[in-house]
Amino acid sequence: MSRFPESRLVTACVLAAGIVLTAGLAQAGKFGIGHEATSEEVAGWDIDVRPDGQGLPEGSGSVSQGEAIFSERCAVCHGDFAEGVDRWPVLAGGRDTLKSDRPVKTIGSYWPYLSTVFDYINRAMPFGDAQSLEPDEVYAITAFLLYMNDIVTDDQFVLSKENFTTIKMPNEANFIDDDRPDTPTLAKGEPCMSNCKESVEITGRARILDVTPDADEEGGGGID
Repeated sequence: MSRFPESRLVTACVLAAGIVLTAGLAQAGKFGIGHEATSEEVAGWDIDVRPDGQGLPEGSGSVSQGEAIFSERCAVCHGDFAEGVDRWPVLAGGRDTLKSDRPVKTIGSYWPYLSTVFDYINRAMPFGDAQSLEPDEVYAITAFLLYMNDIVTDDQFVLSKENFTTIKMPNEANFIDDDRPDTPTLAKGEPCMSNCKESVEITGRARILDVTPDADEEGGGGID
């Protein structure tokens, strides 16, 4: 009958004790690692802004201020007039194109809430230097983008926490809640649609049909 060397026996006992301890902690809802988030840590993550204005910081910014900041911090990717550079996103224009064969989804043509604009700039922009903008700068850039999309027409317009929720985006009414049975929702009734197909199926793929230009072709790298 074989016997464990003393060192192995000690190791086995320690491992067994650890398993029991971990199991006990797991049963209690804790794993014995990390720490409870401090109020400062929570505040660092709690920066989302909602459509009703909840989460907005104090501050304000004008169209003209936003133009200057946008030119310095954003135009290298999005262009001086938010028209987009190369394949960086176009932020302005595209109004009334969503039903066309080539819809242009921009802030003015597609986005449903102004809070989405503010929240994304505040959270993720400028690219490579996220969350470096002060609240007044974010308000100003947002005001400039409203102006570039003709949602506000006064170049002296000042966006602030106080008037933020008065701005309605052109495409807001065309967004509906997802009312599928397995998706929590408050939606009631059917979406306004007509002449719908009973089912949709994929009949071909671009890579199989070979319709995507090669990289060495004029305008290569994507479908014009």
